[in-house]
Amino acid sequence: MFKRDTKDFINIDPLQTGGKLTEEARKALAEWGDGYSVCDFCTTGRLDEIKTPPIFDFVHHQLPEFLDCDVARVTNGAREAKFAVMHSLARKDGWIVMDENAHYSSYVAAERAGLNIALVPKTDYPEYRITPENFAKTLEETKKKGEIVLALITYPDGNYGNLPDVVSIAKICEEYGVPLLVNAAYAIGRMPVSLRKINADFVVGSGHKSMAASGPIGVLGMREDWAKIVLRRSEKYRNKELELLGCTARGATIITLMASFPHVKERIKRWDGEVEKARYFASKMEEMGIKQLGDKPHNHDLMFFHAENLYEISKKVKKGRFFLYRELKARRIHGIKPGLTRYFKLSTYGLSREEVDYVLNAFAEILEKYGQNI
Repeated sequence: MFKRDTKDFINIDPLQTGGKLTEEARKALAEWGDGYSVCDFCTTGRLDEIKTPPIFDFVHHQLPEFLDCDVARVTNGAREAKFAVMHSLARKDGWIVMDENAHYSSYVAAERAGLNIALVPKTDYPEYRITPENFAKTLEETKKKGEIVLALITYPDGNYGNLPDVVSIAKICEEYGVPLLVNAAYAIGRMPVSLRKINADFVVGSGHKSMAASGPIGVLGMREDWAKIVLRRSEKYRNKELELLGCTARGATIITLMASFPHVKERIKRWDGEVEKARYFASKMEEMGIKQLGDKPHNHDLMFFHAENLYEISKKVKKGRFFLYRELKARRIHGIKPGLTRYFKLSTYGLSREEVDYVLNAFAEILEKYGQNI
């Protein structure tokens, strides 16, 4: 049997902090884990039309209300949701404009859809921000090369946890007549997100990153006028939506997403506390000489750090590249990738203040152990 030796550790991995299952989801996982569990109840050939378990109500009522959009679907992951939009809007020699902080899956999805890609440059160290001005400039330059069929903004990005001015960017895209897709894989399920307030065309989220679901599973929200394009149906199998390949997330993924949903709706109300906690953590790390990069004051739980003092230690100790990983693991802390010392990211999402202080004390102990003055 496979075992996970970090199961009971304090987890600071940004990929995992928002995806930890609730107790309700763990019970549902045991009940619905069989591969055919949901398919048994499908009578029309459409996942989103299953009434028992109440997938229909979740997809067509609860999820659109939560995302504040007109139409929603579940997908096999955020990247599949992005690709569905890109592929449905793609044109020969068409362009997509996306931010330079975009997740690699946004880029490869655009490549797979056959789109030319223009990147909005980020600002320099230490902020690495995507500004509305740079977005507008890139749109202006790209429209001279050909038709722009879509723009994408990452909110927040998965490296620095920066939250760009998405409302201003959406306004700019509207002025250029370009639909905007918001990749909110690290936002939806952690913090309030409203497609209508942003005034974008599409929004994408991740169940296994930020909505306490087993994965992979994603969510896709859109305006009503895009549904006939993105959700167009097969000519032969009239009930099958082409971009979703007929069916998407089924079994444990959709059931755990639904089981955790009441908890997720409640926890986003406490988002201000998560931001406060992250800022506290960053300030204490900086007191130790470990610099937080990205937005300041920071507005998200995902943080990126520059630690020259830890890097200097790594150059002197045996197998130094892995010393930080080993030291944290010895203190039952998991989440910083093995081999990283100079630059690394982490998340405080869902941690108690006591756990946050424990992690901070661990960094202080490590620096003291190797003779670094704090």
